[in-house]
Amino acid sequence: MATDALPYFDREYEDPYIKEMVHHLLEEETKRFRPSKKYLENLPAPNDNAFITPIMKNEFDRIAANQPMDLLSMKRYELPPPPVTQRNDPHAWKECVDNSSAQLEHQAVRRKIQEINWQRKNEQTNCGSELANLETSWFAMVRKNYDIEQACLELEAQISASNEESSTSVQNGGNEDQQEES
Repeated sequence: MATDALPYFDREYEDPYIKEMVHHLLEEETKRFRPSKKYLENLPAPNDNAFITPIMKNEFDRIAANQPMDLLSMKRYELPPPPVTQRNDPHAWKECVDNSSAQLEHQAVRRKIQEINWQRKNEQTNCGSELANLETSWFAMVRKNYDIEQACLELEAQISASNEESSTSVQNGGNEDQQEES
């Protein structure tokens, strides 16, 4: 798979010139698009409830009722021992150890994901710098080729003018010789 974007490196959208150009293009487009009041009438009515999950519905209901948000539960980060009544039960201790192992594994996975994201950011930053250097080099070579082409055209024009001048003087010289003989 080829990457065609470097989100950690590409910052063209932060350039004021690019922002102005995009704004100008949007203005042009909105000038051309003159919607009528009923420009959506041929489309079916949107079903806003199609994307609402039970969790979202509960949250909307809580907000509508002006209830405060529940505090973040830290229960999953706790490593409680077995209840006092089961402290002598090896099975209860095994469940606690399994819970601890699952939490450690979860933390290891999160750490690995973070490392992968840092690595991706570093690679994109390095690739972006290399691309910028290559782009600068490419522009310099294109400019150099253009300059060489212009110099070749000038030389060709000078050679052509020189050839014309030589042929004119040869013709004039030949005419003068003929005129002297007559």
